[in-house]
Amino acid sequence: MSTINEKFQNLKSYLLELESVAVAFSSGVDSTFLLKTAHDILGDKVIAVTASSNLFPRRELRESTEFCKSEGIKQIIFSVDELSIEGFQNNPANRCYLCKKNIFTKIKEIAAKNNIANVVEGSNMDDKGDYRPGLQAIAELEIKSPLRHAKLFKSEIRELSKELNLPTWNKPSFACLASRFVYGEMITEDKLSMVDQAEEFLRSKGFKQFRVRIHDKIARIEILPTDFEKIIQSDLREELVNKFKNYGFQYVSLDLQGYRTGSMNETIKKC
Repeated sequence: MSTINEKFQNLKSYLLELESVAVAFSSGVDSTFLLKTAHDILGDKVIAVTASSNLFPRRELRESTEFCKSEGIKQIIFSVDELSIEGFQNNPANRCYLCKKNIFTKIKEIAAKNNIANVVEGSNMDDKGDYRPGLQAIAELEIKSPLRHAKLFKSEIRELSKELNLPTWNKPSFACLASRFVYGEMITEDKLSMVDQAEEFLRSKGFKQFRVRIHDKIARIEILPTDFEKIIQSDLREELVNKFKNYGFQYVSLDLQGYRTGSMNETIKKC
């Protein structure tokens, strides 16, 4: 079994073989590590390509631009309206496929215009276990996944990110806001705003890892079990309920299973 340092070296060797890359950059843990490593190896043969979208808080876009400026990396930002993608707003089980196909098609076009040979993205070995229709789109478009190629897991990426002094090494995991919707429920700008505001409130209260899942007008809060005691304190609980209702929710609930990735996939058959 390869050690973490051997995997890191394999990643560098693989990126060197690619010669030039456009990194799909969201400012998350994985894509930041991938972008930093690629830039260290390939220099100006690397560009960061970032989608400006209603499915991601403006904070994430701002962090992406700040990182690229601090590292001297060329960044190209393009706008995308996922709600205009045919079928996406109806929120089918392959929603992520529809979105990834659209976004990565545009990233490939941007890469070609900038004489970049390959597009790479930051999925890792942990992403292989859950229902991930987006990976099908990535495969169809021949997008490279260097972190999976090097067999790196999330915990290893965090460890290596810490060694590289990356600000994202302990950043909470994040997924697009559409992942907060139960499959089949219509995705609208108003509901996206409800979720965004609700999660921003939790962040402002010091919660680190959480999700606010939306079921029509019901908010289902997922937080770490270690935070249960904090959230049910009377003052915070009352403020939270009032805020969430002001955002548009009618009922506010706490999921006793706690935070977990892919909880909306628990009701569908995994492929």
